[in-house]
Amino acid sequence: MMRWPVAVACATASTAFAAAEPPGVSTSGALLQGLLGLLIVLAALAVFFWFLRRFSPGQSGAQGAVKVVGGVMLGPRERLVVVEVGETWLLLGVGGGQVNTLHTLPRPAGYTPSAHAPLPGFADKLKELLPRRQG
Repeated sequence: MMRWPVAVACATASTAFAAAEPPGVSTSGALLQGLLGLLIVLAALAVFFWFLRRFSPGQSGAQGAVKVVGGVMLGPRERLVVVEVGETWLLLGVGGGQVNTLHTLPRPAGYTPSAHAPLPGFADKLKELLPRRQG
């Protein structure tokens, strides 16, 4: 009987498979795939938030029936706010989680809202401060 050549062939094949190295894993490919997936998710979030801001029914240019006329900070948590509701102005005290009506008065006849210049941005403030430090 010819069992010996079959046993030798099986032993040779098993040592050949044991000696073979496993295929190498490409870490750069996996890293690139992960970064690409992250970029796709971030782009989808940016598009979602742009649509949300663009088409949300939230506050638009007009504030509706209630408009804040002005206010002043009295402390770190307290402030006085003048609010216009229809033709009535309310002086409100805001602080400590409470809002109290301090005074009610009719809207002044000759009042026109002043167009305040927008507050300077960070870049403008930085441009203003840099020349002072160098000189």
